[in-house]
Amino acid sequence: MKYIVTGGAGFIGSNLVDKLISMGHEVHVVDNFSTGKRENCNQKAFYHDYDVSNVNNIDIFVEIMQASDCVFHCAALAGVQSSIDNPMKYEINNTIGTINMLKSASDAMVQKFIYSASSSVYGLTEKLPSSEDDLPNPISPYASQKYYGEICCKMFSKTYKLKTISLRYFNVYGERQNLDGAYANVIGIFIKQCLDDVPMTINGDGNQKRDFIYVGDVVKANILAAQSNKIGSGEVINIGNGKNISINDVAQLIGNNTIHRKPVSEPFANLADVSKAKKLLDWEPSVELNDWIINYKSKIGLN
Repeated sequence: MKYIVTGGAGFIGSNLVDKLISMGHEVHVVDNFSTGKRENCNQKAFYHDYDVSNVNNIDIFVEIMQASDCVFHCAALAGVQSSIDNPMKYEINNTIGTINMLKSASDAMVQKFIYSASSSVYGLTEKLPSSEDDLPNPISPYASQKYYGEICCKMFSKTYKLKTISLRYFNVYGERQNLDGAYANVIGIFIKQCLDDVPMTINGDGNQKRDFIYVGDVVKANILAAQSNKIGSGEVINIGNGKNISINDVAQLIGNNTIHRKPVSEPFANLADVSKAKKLLDWEPSVELNDWIINYKSKIGLN
């Protein structure tokens, strides 16, 4: 089968590309390497260096997508605070980029379109675990853009008959995660700080809790969504671990030396209701955070 992965040189996208290649599929990647890394590239995949948000490239995208079975739209600028600092940059990339890919997939008559959505759409919710039926409450440009992408996917299913699915990822970690910079998550930041032999920085008291999901499990959910005949009408599906852990506990798993700084505006906790993923995809998480951290620390020589 032929698959398209946008953002296929990034963290999640490159892991997905590797898995699809290992399964014997033809994989084409659309990535302009603004955040993706060339060292993540799989030599057996075909790479197309284009910006997904460039409306002048529609014809090129349609040509790349011809005769493909599924588009996995992983390309995005990630990060809540960065989107607050640069809302226009994020709007162009995340909103226009998603519309561009949906229109290209529709024109190319692609079989299915799977969108990398985000749990950030739940915002400052006190209802846990979060269910796909809960009313979204985005509180950042990034979250709003991700939610609008879901709406567009559903609209393209209804209006253009393109089969779409939106997978709402919770806090993804794993191999190739960013260890520093604007796109790093807390696990990556903590690992980098320990490697640099500096204290791990915790915002506030560290009692806030997050649902962390392994990138390999996210990849598995994407592939199951592509293979499923049960879905394709713009369904939204949570992809999380179904358990959460405090930031203090994460820090303790990684190292011992921590410092606290002033709190930032963020949800106190998030937690996924993954019953819909189990029902529609026959999917459930298989990797636990503490096991992965132990193995990863051993691999990189972090005591």
